[in-house]
This record gives sequence, structure tokens and C-alpha cells, in this order.
Amino acid sequence: MPHRVAVLALDGLLPFELGIPHRIFGRSLEPAPGNKGAKLYEVVTCSVRPPGPVRTDSDYAILVEHGPEALATADTVVIPASYELGPVFEEGRLTEELAAALALIRPGTRMVSICTGSYVLAAAGYLDGRPATTHWSSADHFQRLFPQVRVDPDVLFIDDGDVLTSAGVAAGIDLCLHLVRRDHGAAVANEIARRTVVPPYRDGGQAQYIHRPVPEPQFATTTAARAWALGRLDRPIQLRDMARQESMSVRTFTRRFREEVGASPGQWLTQQRVERARHLLETSDLSIDQVARDAGFGTATSLRQHLQAALGVPPTVYRRTFRASADTP
Repeated sequence: MPHRVAVLALDGLLPFELGIPHRIFGRSLEPAPGNKGAKLYEVVTCSVRPPGPVRTDSDYAILVEHGPEALATADTVVIPASYELGPVFEEGRLTEELAAALALIRPGTRMVSICTGSYVLAAAGYLDGRPATTHWSSADHFQRLFPQVRVDPDVLFIDDGDVLTSAGVAAGIDLCLHLVRRDHGAAVANEIARRTVVPPYRDGGQAQYIHRPVPEPQFATTTAARAWALGRLDRPIQLRDMARQESMSVRTFTRRFREEVGASPGQWLTQQRVERARHLLETSDLSIDQVARDAGFGTATSLRQHLQAALGVPPTVYRRTFRASADTP
């Protein structure tokens, strides 16, 4: 049976964020020739009331066909942002209607918030004593309202096992792709990212707020250096070599790179090499030593260290879990 995702639509919701789970989970398919694989997730939208209209923050409402009973059948519940949270946002408490709806959720259900949907999770007690994030502009207010939550205002998303929170808007895409990657491996997540025309991977610890996400026209960017590096991940890459691709000094390049990407060149390279190793482990019969060389880690020991740090498992365990073998139905 497909993993069932229930998206809770609250009055004042942001239509863009409501659509993220449907776009990412709803288009995730089992690997198969011609993208004809079975759907991996079933996504339904529900309200805290019986089926009917739900207000958005725009000049239209949406018609939701499922009531709160859909929450009782969910394996994952996603709560997007809303601008009409009322006492949840103002006092940190649930309304009777919202509390009754959340009470239908089965123990062990995975809980996910996008942007200020984290207020609902915190008011319901899901975040007590746990790390969480929300939109950077609400982080101070969120921490004051919920002092029992360990708020990190600087990251894109936080995965705390069965409870995950993300920053605003596009960070919801990163979190949903992360969940697909966690559930079904990098190959499935990369394919849905390609079809959605978004970057396949932005690490959860990447900075939320980059001061100059779009460089001013008179400034050079680091795009060419990144493309150059991606084409030679299996070879040694020095910082000075990347800077040379943009005709910059190392110092200027490093500063510009961090401003544009939200991570240092070294951190970014490690992320790309981990993704390359994951892909090879899932889709090839290469030995661990060969995967390490092709991903640019050099040795199996280095690959094990980096994969353990990034994913919490060694390469052999990851391959057994996610490898797409020819005899898989």
C-alpha cells in the first residue's frame, strides 16, 4: 500500500505551501522504465471541519473534500503555514476544533510542518524538548511563545526522526524531497526533483537567510566553478582551482560562494560527493572502493566516515537498504 500523507488545510493557508506535498509526494514513483512505476505515496487534503471551503491568504478559497477523519488514516501528517492561526499564534494554545482534529492522529504517525505550521506542532506538544525551526522572521516570537522548544532559526529544516520542521516556503520543498530520499533513496528523490525543476539536494543545515541570494548584475557569480567541480568530482579539487574558474582570489571566491550557496566550498563539495556516492550505491554493482574513488573520497575508509556522518549508516548498510536491483518487482 502507498504511504498515506494527509495535508491539513487550515483557514488562512498559503496555496503554494499547500501544493508542495502534492507535487513532491504525489509525483514520486517506484523506479521503472519510462517512469511507469507505481505511486509511492497517496496524498489527501483534509480540513478540521467536514468537507467544504477553506479560506486562503489570497482572493479565493479552496474546496476540501475530506474532513478531519482523514488524519486517523495517515502515515504522515503535513501542516503547511497559515496566516489565521488565532490563539495558536497569539497564545500558544489549540482551538477546540483543531485539538479535536489532532486527537484523531494515531500514535507513531510522522508529523511534518512547513513554515509557521510549526506553531501547531508546538501548541500540540509535539515539539516539547525537541529541536525545531520555522520561518526566520517568526523565530524569536516562536521561541518566546514556546520556551520548551529548542529553536534553530538558521537552518532550512530539522529532521528529528518522527517529527520534522522546515523554514518558510521553498524550504518545504527541500524537506519533502528529504523525506522521499529518506524513505526511498536518492535516485527516486533526484528524479522527482528533476521533474519539478528544483535542486535535488539542499542540506537541512544550510543557512535559511542568505543576504544576497541573487548577485547584483555587476558581480560575477560562482556558477561556472560549481559546474566545473560537478564534472570532476572523482578527482582532487582545490579551492584555488575553483576560484581560478571565476578569475577571483580565493578570499573573494570563498565569500561570494557562501553568499550565493549558504555553505562553504568545502561543505558544498562534501555534500555533492555524498550524493554521488548514494547514487552509485543505489544503482550500480561497483565495489565500495570504486564508489569511493568515483565519488571523490579516495578510499573506502574516507567514504565510510563521510557517509556515517551524513546519514548515520556505513555504505554497505545503505546499499542493502536502498539499492535498486534488477530483480526488484
